[in-house]
Amino acid sequence: MLAFVAVMKIFLISMLLIGAAQSLVPVDGFEGRVYKKGKSTMPYRLFIPAKYDKTSKYPLVIWLHGAGGAGTDNLKQIANDNYFGPHLWSNPQNQMKYPSFVLVPQTTGSWAESDPNDLSPEEEMTLAILQALEKEFSIDPQRIYLTGQSNGGNGTWDLITKRPMLFAAAVPLCGGGNTALVSRIAHLPIWAFHGAKDDVIPVAYSRNMIAGIKQKGGNPKYTEYPGVGHDVWLRALKEPGLVDWLFAQHR
Repeated sequence: MLAFVAVMKIFLISMLLIGAAQSLVPVDGFEGRVYKKGKSTMPYRLFIPAKYDKTSKYPLVIWLHGAGGAGTDNLKQIANDNYFGPHLWSNPQNQMKYPSFVLVPQTTGSWAESDPNDLSPEEEMTLAILQALEKEFSIDPQRIYLTGQSNGGNGTWDLITKRPMLFAAAVPLCGGGNTALVSRIAHLPIWAFHGAKDDVIPVAYSRNMIAGIKQKGGNPKYTEYPGVGHDVWLRALKEPGLVDWLFAQHR
């Protein structure tokens, strides 16, 4: 019996190691990595421009996944419902025109933090990863972009209102934020998207954020699709001019 238990322990450890190794295998050009800070870890995927030259400065796009990308497998955040977001910025056509890094962290919970003055642990880890990448690669600090869908759309609104001077532009998809903080982002280029028939995150969430920003003198872009439900990203990420608009923004 003891021998059987020992064999099972070895088997389970082997499976964990295999799973960890698989999570680091590149997928569609996205390297698998894990960031560690104290006792905390965060898996993430990183797309590095094909002809990366350390003598040049590159923009970086952060994609915050939705609930379907949550986990620790370091894969779901760039697959299934979350496939379109990261891959829009990494596809060869856009990379040829706008060589850029794409950072896709993965969390098991919510991105946003309800406290108006604090970041969530997930947001703190994401920014720690960004700082580490800025030391490792030649990244343009004036061209850091933030975007995300659903839960990640909430995280996008939350993070830009709490660290407004960090980002050059943001694209929140079917998310919402704290309207009491919109004065902080009146200056920030924002293009928000929402489906009018969203039954998961009500369209009023985006409408209220956009209205609040305009009241504070901002000029955000907002696209609302009639008849579209929660999966607004399937349409929004095909919006003509979106890629060109994002990379035209500088802090």
